[in-house]
Amino acid sequence: MKQKFIIGIDQSTQGTKAILFDENGNLLHRTDRSHAQLIDERGWVEHDPEEIYRNTLLVVEELLGKSGVDREAVACVGVSNQRETAMAWNRNTGKPVYNAIVWQCARGEEICRRIAVGAVRQKDNLSAAEDVRQRTGLKLSPYFSAAKLAWIMEHVEGAAGLAARGELCCGTMDSYLVYRLTKGKEFRTDYSNASRTQLFHIRDLKWDETLCGIFGIPIACLPEVTDSDGYFGMTDFEGILPAEVPIHGVMGDSHGALFGQGCLTRGMMKTTYGTGSSIMMNIGEQPIFSDLGIVTSLAWKTGGRVQYVLEGNINYTGAVITWMKDQVGLLKHAAESEELAEMGNPADRTYLVPAFSGLGAPYWRSDVSAAFVGMSRTTGRAEMVKAGLCSIAYQIADIVALMKEAAGIGEVELRVDGGPTKNSFLMQFQSDILDSRIRVPGVEELSGLGAAYAAGLGAGIYDESLFGRLPSIQYAPAMNPVERNEKLKGWKAAVEMVLKP
Repeated sequence: MKQKFIIGIDQSTQGTKAILFDENGNLLHRTDRSHAQLIDERGWVEHDPEEIYRNTLLVVEELLGKSGVDREAVACVGVSNQRETAMAWNRNTGKPVYNAIVWQCARGEEICRRIAVGAVRQKDNLSAAEDVRQRTGLKLSPYFSAAKLAWIMEHVEGAAGLAARGELCCGTMDSYLVYRLTKGKEFRTDYSNASRTQLFHIRDLKWDETLCGIFGIPIACLPEVTDSDGYFGMTDFEGILPAEVPIHGVMGDSHGALFGQGCLTRGMMKTTYGTGSSIMMNIGEQPIFSDLGIVTSLAWKTGGRVQYVLEGNINYTGAVITWMKDQVGLLKHAAESEELAEMGNPADRTYLVPAFSGLGAPYWRSDVSAAFVGMSRTTGRAEMVKAGLCSIAYQIADIVALMKEAAGIGEVELRVDGGPTKNSFLMQFQSDILDSRIRVPGVEELSGLGAAYAAGLGAGIYDESLFGRLPSIQYAPAMNPVERNEKLKGWKAAVEMVLKP
């Protein structure tokens, strides 16, 4: 019998990867290409969707060429994507009406502020912001897709007219890629991505007319919502494959990582260390709504059933390392951060609060700025780098503590993925400050792996026995509790200084 292969596409904030898996779930090869980060003086962040689509085709061609596998043996495709990044395109031509507005971009802040002063359900005396939260599990914020799409409707010439005529597609990057890869035949998204738009009712499991009315997005502009391991259409990557194969799995990148980590039961947690970070806890088949600054989303719908997650999102984690390297010149290369942090003076009390475009969960303040706090005359390069790395761990610790409280769960193990998990200083400090065991899998590409696994399961190539096979490195906490408490107290004080008006 001919061997079967699965291609995972991971379309992330920094670039696009193509990853090849065999029929046993083993990762065989990967290729990737970065794309331009379009950032202006206002801090608005965009991507060129056409560049991303071209790169998707290029990485698949390179993957198949370099791996040398029989192209006829490719059985299906899975796609993971940067989630809240939103865009709109002409339904007839497939051409974007504007660049993709990246999840980091807060340009929808004024739209959210305007919505927040309204009242939608007067009989319940319920504010618009609380109505949005009860329907979506998400705090009204420009972080999510709805405000970005509303901005396009209000500011991009011709967008509203196309929408009124039913000729505009509004979606996240997965729906755009599915649309382009299927030559416009399929306009679909999955439950994980839909739940992050702030337009989807997570208990009714459908696009919500009230939400769409609040943001001014016609439901007709939104994609069909499909099971995360469902059928999304056929593609040959514009002739790269000799015949079309099914796209049989789509997940937002953080959900894909949760799935790939095997966090399939209640209480299991993962953190993705990317440009930002998504901390997720699987809470099972019933949603939990919290007032603690964390949000509730759908994990996925697979095998015909949904699962929910608690999630906290942080804008700047891995991007802190990039900032220290590219903007400040503290690092020659990212890997240098580990050695420098180890050299830092243990007595130094410098904290970095990396609010470069505001603070995400649990603070949700887009109006604050970043700062080094607590520097002394002896604070130098090593101490500043150490503070930068530790800021990543502190932000994640904030979220994990709130999730444990909201879900009523005590001890947890945190499964982690992403480039910064190679940094042993960061991983040990994360374990120490959480007082929890950290598990780092031997495979980096967990988002694409999760989507590929979903595709393989949906296509009947895999079964759930493939979970748990990944080798891993583990870190155990070794910090004195008194020291841990002192460090956390200092971090909270630093954050409070930044939050002050």
